[in-house]
Amino acid sequence: MRYSKVVKFFVILHAEMENEVKHIRISEFNYALPDERIAKFPLAERDSSKLLLYRHGEVSHDVFRNLPEYLPKGALMIFNNTKVIQARLHFRKEATGGPKSTGALIEIFLLEPAEPNDYQVMFTQTSSCSWYCLVGNLKRWKDDTPVLRQTVQIDNRTITLEARRGPVHGTSYRIDFKWDGGISWAELLEAVGEIPIPPYLNRASQESDKTTYQTVYSKIKGSVAAPTAGLHFTERVLKDLDAHGIDREELTLHVGAGTFRPVKSEEISGHEMHTEFIAVKRSTIEKLIAHGGETIAVGTTSVRTIESLYYIGVYLSTHPDATEEDMHVNQWTPYDNNPTMTSVQALQYIQDYLDRHNLDVLKTSTQIIIAPGYKYHIVKMMVTNFHQPQSTLLLLVSAFVNGDWKKIYRYALQNDFRFLSYGDSSLLIP
Repeated sequence: MRYSKVVKFFVILHAEMENEVKHIRISEFNYALPDERIAKFPLAERDSSKLLLYRHGEVSHDVFRNLPEYLPKGALMIFNNTKVIQARLHFRKEATGGPKSTGALIEIFLLEPAEPNDYQVMFTQTSSCSWYCLVGNLKRWKDDTPVLRQTVQIDNRTITLEARRGPVHGTSYRIDFKWDGGISWAELLEAVGEIPIPPYLNRASQESDKTTYQTVYSKIKGSVAAPTAGLHFTERVLKDLDAHGIDREELTLHVGAGTFRPVKSEEISGHEMHTEFIAVKRSTIEKLIAHGGETIAVGTTSVRTIESLYYIGVYLSTHPDATEEDMHVNQWTPYDNNPTMTSVQALQYIQDYLDRHNLDVLKTSTQIIIAPGYKYHIVKMMVTNFHQPQSTLLLLVSAFVNGDWKKIYRYALQNDFRFLSYGDSSLLIP
């Protein structure tokens, strides 16, 4: 009887916590960000950016290249190795007026693969593929012109690319692409696409962005936005991490355009998080277990992936033969139950799953939202940039520093830090 009362107490307590999280008002996470504080371009030297240090409630700052000096020797640091694709395509409709008229410009923004739906397979296609896309100037792409075309010169060959509008898919459209010439979709995007720099930069992308909007360790194509905390790292800093005895691992989360979507509802319960695809190698799981289920995460994308691992492990403990789709972490999964499993136990369930199914990589997706009230399980330190007001990323940071985000952002504003994607960064140690 006494045991059942204790269980009932914790069930009620957790339900109250879940309710509180969903009723967080996004207006409480607002701050004044002058346009001149938004970095429009990166610094010439990535690692010469400022590094804000938040350590156990105390705030100071240094230069990013000195980051390794503040990390405990023997710690594990995890990076997101996703690579930004040139996801913005432009087509011009055929002109229907006089000789000087030009057709409407239609922008197609690639979001995620539709067919084939595997990223690696997608980029090897040589004649056709389909994506879910945002469409700019949609009202000018009328039903009487279902197919758009453009030609491009690649290796002295003229390639014709066609885009056919398909059905609505949520807030996007399925777009079917066809092309000739036998080149891969990856090569074609390199020739016709533009790098999708963030909209808040209020400028057109430039040739330099193809390099500066990628991390030096980017490898796996698929993101439409960079994991920007990683933009500060140079080969010099990576070698210094090694010299300081920091163990390094990588994972892959393909960043979606939803990362820039503002929270428009008054309470976060009304905001639907975007789904992002993740891939984590067996070796990374093994390293996490060897490090006691603790790590330093580089960027909020790594944080979302790593913390999702905990809930995947919890799910596998009762569903050992789950599919990739079954393991998807829903937005409110962390608040729907109150698992008592340790991080090492959860990770062990993932390793056992990979062993049983003879897999080297865990592939699934996450929609996790991390907000004040969330309990971090694996991430113990975080490297991250400074985020937009009223964003889910600011909620994530607030949860990590136990609500102390205003002190951090006030310090950054008062000490001339540069904000957002090309801005400065911070090391957060709660």
